[in-house]
Amino acid sequence: MMEILSDFDPWGDPLCTCPPKYSLNPYTGCQHACVYCYITSYIPNGFKCRAKKNLIARLSRDLNKVDKEKPISLSNSSDPYPPMEAELKLTRKCLELIVQAGVPFQIVTKGDLVTRDLDLLKEGKCVVSLTITTLDEGLAKRLEPGAPRPKERLRAMRVLSKAGIPVTLRADPIFPYLNEEGIVEVVEAAAQAGARHVTASTFKPRPDSWRRMTLSFPEFCERTKRLYFDYGWKHGPSRYLPKRLRVQLLDRVRRVCERLGVSFATCREGLKFRAPSCDGTHLIRARP
Repeated sequence: MMEILSDFDPWGDPLCTCPPKYSLNPYTGCQHACVYCYITSYIPNGFKCRAKKNLIARLSRDLNKVDKEKPISLSNSSDPYPPMEAELKLTRKCLELIVQAGVPFQIVTKGDLVTRDLDLLKEGKCVVSLTITTLDEGLAKRLEPGAPRPKERLRAMRVLSKAGIPVTLRADPIFPYLNEEGIVEVVEAAAQAGARHVTASTFKPRPDSWRRMTLSFPEFCERTKRLYFDYGWKHGPSRYLPKRLRVQLLDRVRRVCERLGVSFATCREGLKFRAPSCDGTHLIRARP
């Protein structure tokens, strides 16, 4: 029994196509406070970020028990690079242990602070996935009020890619009528910055995130309410758009990826894709 690491998707969601991997969240909750975030449905005070207790000692013990062929994903319920990481350096301390143990890892973040740890990323077996939902600075500030600006994330992509670190883009979530028109430009900018893979996903509201969206984006919610709640379908606690509309939104991303020579996959959509992995972890193996 491990203390701080856990198997990713322990519930066995039939829509999850991720390869086997571990999950590690150095923090509980997230300072980025993205309006669309799902963590508030299961983490109390989800937008109040706090450090895990005795994190480093617990991780050190867990690393003696892991399958060293299975990557560790940082993070899935909180960003590993919240603003407080600049001072606490908990994620960096985790990476030091993971690299020393020789375990592959994936970083999923909106934080440009990831470039601070370039020395460890060069030494380890890894891939970095940066989430960008829009290049519109005003829209990004409304959707992701505590996160770095999109141009800062693109700058981080360029720095990492130039240093030889495999980089992927998470175009997630895609909202009909809200950011769908600009998603092509996001993919193009990310590919130019060095992204070699794109994982795309549509917005799948839960009751808490839908309430926040109705306050922040009332016109969007009024326009899409019937799509989600009358014509879409419910999977677990989440609401899905009708399949035809999801395919339409995601095909826009797929086509630009094919044009740019970037691999493409979807996340929890129940749709087929050709990439070796949905999450981009295949790039860890491909790294020389």
